[in-house]
Amino acid sequence: MKTVSAVILAFATFFSGFMSQIDFLINPQKYNAITLDISGLPAPVEEPREDAFVELDGVKMHYLVYGEGDRAVILVHGNGGSANSLKEAAQYLANDYTVYVPESRCHGKSSDPGEISYDLMAKDLNGFIKALGIEKPVVIGHSDGAINAITLAALYPDAPGAIIACGANSRPGTFKPYFPIGVWVKNLFMPDKLNDMMLTLPDFTPEFLAKVTCHAYIVSGQFDIMWLEDTLYIHENIKGSDMAVIKGADHSSYMSHDGRQTYVLAKSWMDEKGI
Repeated sequence: MKTVSAVILAFATFFSGFMSQIDFLINPQKYNAITLDISGLPAPVEEPREDAFVELDGVKMHYLVYGEGDRAVILVHGNGGSANSLKEAAQYLANDYTVYVPESRCHGKSSDPGEISYDLMAKDLNGFIKALGIEKPVVIGHSDGAINAITLAALYPDAPGAIIACGANSRPGTFKPYFPIGVWVKNLFMPDKLNDMMLTLPDFTPEFLAKVTCHAYIVSGQFDIMWLEDTLYIHENIKGSDMAVIKGADHSSYMSHDGRQTYVLAKSWMDEKGI
């Protein structure tokens, strides 16, 4: 019976994915399908100009700072990541902006207070912004960092000037089945509160998403780990938000794997919005 169930699940996943891609190819305007032109970019900034810690309420947060532009950008890494995960993105963005790259609680060199949730990480981000006196930053998050950016904007609407949420899911059930199954199996052998969080959170209701009032750009890759319909759902429930699905991209290819694409994605949208 278990074998039959596994086969049915695999077939259903394949069929759903196939139909989703057909819809994407037939109706690219529905998803605002885009391609990122990475030609003619400035050279990346080599090293951060600051490597420091800040004491927040319940957590000691490690962060890096790149560049000295007038506009502040905060890059937020994903689950299990660190400041190094978005290093190349920071190096390119530093040509135009002051880029802060904090490490979330329980990640990197930041302290581990023993508990973690998206609400707690949003609280930390809000504290980070206040502690450093950052004025209305553009918060660019990848994966769990994108969930953190949305949560920050909903719970602390005065903190961000804008958010760019790349690869956020609205709830665990919107992942393509292979991903949570892999996390669940890994958690059986190496239990981790970071995995527990991914398997149980977030829960972005329409009412919660409606609390986001700043400029918002909801982005995913064509071959992301969540269904494209979930990107649409988040976009449609954040009033006035923009959306894009990057052609040929997966969950990380345009963020942690290629900082040039992050730069083009963020700068083109910010310039368009006059941010």
